[in-house]
Amino acid sequence: MSKNQNISALQQYGGVKGLSDSLKSDLDKGISGDDVDLSRRKNAFGTNTYPRKKGRSLWRFLWEAWQDLTLIILIIAAAVSLVLGIKTEGLEEGWYDGGSIAFAVLLVIVVTAVSDYRQSLQFQNLNAEKQNIQLEAIRGGRTIKISIFEIVVGDVLPLKIGDQVPADGVLITGHSLAIDESSMTGESKIVHKDQKAPFLMSGCKVADGVGSMLVTSVGINTEWGLLMATISEDTGEETPLQVRLNGVATFIGIVGLTVAAAVLVVLLGRYFSGNTKDLDGKVQFVAGETSISDAVDASIKIFTIAVTIVVVAVPEGLPLAVTLTLAYSMRKMMADKALVRRLSACETMGSATTICSDKTGTLTLNQMTVVEAYVGRKKLNPPDDSSKLHSEVLSLINEGIAQNTTGNIFVPKDGGETEVSGSPTEKAILSWALKLGMNFELIRSSTKIIHVFPFNSEKKRGGVAVKLADSGVHIHWKGAAEIVLGTCTQYLDSDGHRQSIEEEKAFFKKAIDDMAAQSLRCVAIAYRSYESDKIPSKEEDLDQWTLPEHELVLVAIVGIKDPCRPGVKEAVRLCTEAGVKVRMVTGDNPQTAKAIALECGILVSTEDAVEPNVIEGKTFRQFSEKEREEVAKKITVMGRSSPNDKLLLVQALRKGGEVVAVTGDGTNDAPALHEADIGLSMGIQGTEVAKESSDIIILDDNFASVVKVVRWGRSVYANIQKFIQFQLTVNVAALVINVVAAVSAGEVPLNAVQLLWVNLIMDTLGALALATEPPTDSLMHRSPVGRREPLITNIMWRNLFVQALYQVIVLLVLNFGGESILRQDSRTHTLQVKNTLIFNAFVLCQIFNEFNARKPEGMNVFKGVTKNRLFMGIVGMTFILQIIIIEFLGKFTTTVRLNSMQWLACLCIGLFSWPLAILGKLIPVPKTPLSRCVLKVFRRLKKSRTA
Repeated sequence: MSKNQNISALQQYGGVKGLSDSLKSDLDKGISGDDVDLSRRKNAFGTNTYPRKKGRSLWRFLWEAWQDLTLIILIIAAAVSLVLGIKTEGLEEGWYDGGSIAFAVLLVIVVTAVSDYRQSLQFQNLNAEKQNIQLEAIRGGRTIKISIFEIVVGDVLPLKIGDQVPADGVLITGHSLAIDESSMTGESKIVHKDQKAPFLMSGCKVADGVGSMLVTSVGINTEWGLLMATISEDTGEETPLQVRLNGVATFIGIVGLTVAAAVLVVLLGRYFSGNTKDLDGKVQFVAGETSISDAVDASIKIFTIAVTIVVVAVPEGLPLAVTLTLAYSMRKMMADKALVRRLSACETMGSATTICSDKTGTLTLNQMTVVEAYVGRKKLNPPDDSSKLHSEVLSLINEGIAQNTTGNIFVPKDGGETEVSGSPTEKAILSWALKLGMNFELIRSSTKIIHVFPFNSEKKRGGVAVKLADSGVHIHWKGAAEIVLGTCTQYLDSDGHRQSIEEEKAFFKKAIDDMAAQSLRCVAIAYRSYESDKIPSKEEDLDQWTLPEHELVLVAIVGIKDPCRPGVKEAVRLCTEAGVKVRMVTGDNPQTAKAIALECGILVSTEDAVEPNVIEGKTFRQFSEKEREEVAKKITVMGRSSPNDKLLLVQALRKGGEVVAVTGDGTNDAPALHEADIGLSMGIQGTEVAKESSDIIILDDNFASVVKVVRWGRSVYANIQKFIQFQLTVNVAALVINVVAAVSAGEVPLNAVQLLWVNLIMDTLGALALATEPPTDSLMHRSPVGRREPLITNIMWRNLFVQALYQVIVLLVLNFGGESILRQDSRTHTLQVKNTLIFNAFVLCQIFNEFNARKPEGMNVFKGVTKNRLFMGIVGMTFILQIIIIEFLGKFTTTVRLNSMQWLACLCIGLFSWPLAILGKLIPVPKTPLSRCVLKVFRRLKKSRTA
């Protein structure tokens, strides 16, 4: 019936009422909702979940990991080396070199695959969290919050603008209900739902209006469930930073391959021209004397040297470092109440220069209570004192509040505490009416709603037409006080008499301004009588009918207190210090917005609270595009703004070069959230449409959590830069040492197995250590990273150059002067000790270089290091593994044991890199990016040549 949208079949079952009776559900009170009832329904109709496609297995990740071009070259080199070794040295000892390369390659493949597999599992968990939508359901007459996965057939669900339809169902009641079915039909047409078109499809969005639905099918039995079961979540999104780093890695790889090819040509030229000698000083190749077999063996060894250079040149760890950083940051951000929907937002948030924040619920607690009330000219003190109000006034207040609401009141039969549900504003007004003596159930049953104009954030008000027991009609309106006041021609005094409002408008405006100055949200309640014969009788005409919104009678004005969140002032201060301007964009009265902005520290003083710092939405939208760009830079508070004003502000700021983060919770915020560089939706008050349009969901609706996201965004970028500096230092040093040694001596001091071990430290352990550095307070004391800021800064280039230069000089001195220093018994043993010393000193330099990379700008590189246990653990583990490799696995890594003095010498070489790094930081660097400096030099050279 649902699938074919068959209305005649629905009528055969007695319509929605007959269907609900068959499903043992009540259209007003829903199902009972006890455990036995829920269990029976789940067994009969299934659960609101669908089978998900399994993520890629570990074997799939292993298969993908070994297909890297460098690793394939190494696997070929390992096979060749194995054959060559067994052929020249026999099976017992000849397999060491080839076997070691093969094992190291296998280790790299396993580590990369496990890392990627763990990350994919994490993304699956985050996606599951993202899909776990919380929504309202009516069970046993109560409105309760449940997970979308807990919905069962027979449930009665209220629907409002911005909600996602969570299951297939039939409309019970609806007012101006419009559904966006584009997610199911592919057409962007908005479909209006009424009793003639009552079927609702899961996965669609409520575009307008309010209503309630009866759930008829859930999970895999819905069209949406069938669709989702065939789709697997794609977690392979590449962020802009990953794309940039892949480009860097590719470029360095090409350079490495070019250098390796050049070295191969030079070494082959040296060998076949007779310039290569063995350890005893004999020429290795003599034309006509050297056998083809020996020449082939020597050529393969030279090819292995070239492969070794490729191994060290290709920085495979760069993309892995981003993956690790993002995965770690996402997990930590989840703990800080921020659910990342799009990976790229992690990076972009670190570059944010301005945050356009909502007021209600983000900067304030969203725990609203009525603290002031005016009925007529009389201020109620306390606000719930009904003793001085005329019964007719009280009746109209209660009638207007009970019927013109999306909230609900549940009174337990056992006499327990009354439960009020709905949005915070609705709850505050309903609670106030209860204290005035409102009987919610009685009013709802004795009067009938004819037509509803749902609250609209453009018009800032909502209305309802109600048919009374005596067949009379009342039109009730409720909304922003000054807007409703503008449509009133009369007011009701506390004695129930209508009075002309013209003479008293100044009084009411002053009352609104006074309440707004105390940071109260002002809501006005008004009504008017209407002739029943003027109301359209046909349902089609009634749907098109516009509620009369003029000549209203003002009944009451209430001031609702929504206190500032604790910690918001400190969070705003942190943003300001970090160079991030916080702007408040709210639909509230500018006076209320100004008062809250002063309380939160967004406005520093009342002197700042002047135009254009504080502006109204209607004033801003009247400017030309060019004027908006100029004014947008100065705006700190925008009051009485519509969603379109928010969008215009975001567009103007972005055109002015700002990186804009926007917080929003309503459906109408979706365009601004989508337009912004980073959209942050609210997890509690946010509609599903807003969440879908956002990049990050703030789970606790708290502005302090937004600041934590900025902190983590900066941390991601800073950690990636630390790792780039660390890895490129190692790459440059190893490449220069091996190339110089190969070209000058025909041998490389660092062989393929040793460099694979260094690569393992760099790619995995180094990335893990530096990528998981927690954010520090210093991150919030620097300016945001610009859109075109170079990834490798001048400070990083300086540090890299100082460290690489030191390592190259020391290790080349050891390479060319090591034999004369060591003076061992045999030249072969001396050469082995020398190469082991170079390898060991090189690895220890990288361990100390890791400390230096932690603080690219700070002098004290050890500050806070003990707090990062993971970093300390990785450094300790690297050092222990290095000892094991030198002392116990020498056969596999072509190293020999070192004595205590030699170990001490290696330690000193590594340790000396630390004070050298500190001294290097004293070298001043130009503020202009290096690329621009190089261009300037070229231009000057060109000019001088022309001259």
